Amino acid sequence: MELTVYLAGQIHDNWRSELKNKAKQMELPIHFVGPMENHDRSDNIGQEIKGEQPSAIFKDEAASEINNLRTQVLLNKSDVVIALFGENYKQWNSAMDAGTAIALQKPLILIRPESLHHPLKEIANKAQVVVETEEQALKALSYIFETN
Repeated sequence: MELTVYLAGQIHDNWRSELKNKAKQMELPIHFVGPMENHDRSDNIGQEIKGEQPSAIFKDEAASEINNLRTQVLLNKSDVVIALFGENYKQWNSAMDAGTAIALQKPLILIRPESLHHPLKEIANKAQVVVETEEQALKALSYIFETN
């Protein structure tokens, strides 16, 4: 058995690469998917597909359409969603992806520092697992594969 895991969260650092490397070291049979990690491509994809837009607002709207298509398809195909919330970046996309996972009844693992307990309490209440580190999230996933 292999799981497909959607990695929701900010795209401004390499947390996904680190998590994937740790999963590989643990020999977990997991296929990871997620949002477009190339920020410029994500911001410009609407214009690349639909053509030049008349303003920055329309450019953002066009990009959002294509990014939301990608997210919906990949979330629907996922077995589990991991949503990472950290201290350094605004987390609107993480919250949207976590909410979508909840609405789709996808199992959700929420990673957040203790300092974000209060602002994330409603999402945490709907998640199957709430942890503080990527390692803890991977250990929770590894438990799925244990037979004894």
